[in-house]
Amino acid sequence: MPAKIKPLISSRKEPKQARSAELVSAIVQAAIQVLEKEGAARFTTARVAEKAGVSVGSVYQYFPNKAAILFRLQSDEWQQTLETLAEILGNTQIQPMERLRTLVQVFIKSECEEATLRQALNDAAPLYRDAPEAKESSAMGDAIYEQFIAEVLPESSAEQRRIAFELLTTTLGSVGSSYSTHPHSDDDIRLFSDALANMLIAWLNAAQAETAG
Repeated sequence: MPAKIKPLISSRKEPKQARSAELVSAIVQAAIQVLEKEGAARFTTARVAEKAGVSVGSVYQYFPNKAAILFRLQSDEWQQTLETLAEILGNTQIQPMERLRTLVQVFIKSECEEATLRQALNDAAPLYRDAPEAKESSAMGDAIYEQFIAEVLPESSAEQRRIAFELLTTTLGSVGSSYSTHPHSDDDIRLFSDALANMLIAWLNAAQAETAG
């Protein structure tokens, strides 16, 4: 039985001229608006082209299919997340637990502000989640968390670090997604983020004490 052919998700080409870059930017912005309004199920290349005010052929110059457009949106979101992780968790001039608190605050606020787009991207994930590009981005994010955990728990075993990794990533992902399904005020988000950070910090402090003892 022949292997199932997976659709291309990478852009056909990268824009080299300013005019081309502006066109791609317009397509991406239109795609965000269509995705937020229509959701993943009704997302089409034709709707993106119409929203951007260009022909479908112009879209196909840079994106071979709707999966490629959606993956571009997801890639941009991943890149932003990776930069945030590296900037916050990688800043060794600040105490680790304060870095974690800042990350939780930034993450929960971002989840709430971009809830509609993130949910739509999650719905579209089956189109590209097994792609090499997706796995590479995930691995880069994992590496940042793992480096932070190694710094916080230098004497811990590999199993303890694995548990710490799963605790941080699963809690942030699941709680952030669930919490952002309903609107919240800035004050509520801040209080909730602080409470969540306190829980994670308390667990890591206890893990530190256990390994030190």
